[in-house]
Parts: sequence; structure tokens; C-alpha cells
Amino acid sequence: QVRLVESGGGLVQAGGSLRLSCAASGRTFNSDAMGWFRQAPGKERAFVAAVNWSGDNTYYADSVKGRFTISRDHTKNTVYLQMKSLKHEDTAVYYCAGTLWRPSTNIKQYDNWGKGTQVTVSS
Repeated sequence: QVRLVESGGGLVQAGGSLRLSCAASGRTFNSDAMGWFRQAPGKERAFVAAVNWSGDNTYYADSVKGRFTISRDHTKNTVYLQMKSLKHEDTAVYYCAGTLWRPSTNIKQYDNWGKGTQVTVSS
């Protein structure tokens, strides 16, 4: 079982940047596809970005394309989400998730989840 711990959230002004990290422990996660999801108050958890096991292929929700970048560092067993040009509507709890299947926008495909980190963007 992989344990995932997110960090890097916080309060930022609109237009600012944050970098989220997701550290994995328990076993190597080098074969896992990894994803970031977010859940805003009163809304369902939604796909943000995903990366395949090698880091060569990335996928983004339309709402973050061009502003967010997902990456991974196998040497550190960590996945990152670099967020730029943040908007108030990016405010949410951000979750890291892993799957041994291919990267997916489908939340049900992921079987390992972190507890989330809060991102608040002030307008």
C-alpha cells in the first residue's frame, strides 16, 4: 500500500503561484500513474491533472490547461503540481491519487489517496 501525503497548500492572491507536492511512502510508486484532483466547497471532487508512470505523458482539465503543470521525481518518490496564474475558482482542497492503471480523469480508477491540502486564492 502506498501512503500519499500532500503539502504546499496555502493562501495566495489571485495571479500568484503555488507548488503542491505529493510524497509517497510504503513502497515505490514508480509504476503508478498519478493524478491530482480537487474539491471545492459544495462540489464534487474533480480531475485536475495526471501523469503516467514515466512522466512523459501528462493530462489536464481544460480549466487548468496552460496554468498548471504536473511532474514527478522518481528519485524523491514525489509528484508535483505547479500552479500559476491562480484564480479564485481554483480554491479547493487538492488531493493526490495513484493508480496502477493508466492515467485517467476517472476518480474511480484511483485506489490510493492522500488526505489533501487546502489551496485558497483570494480575489
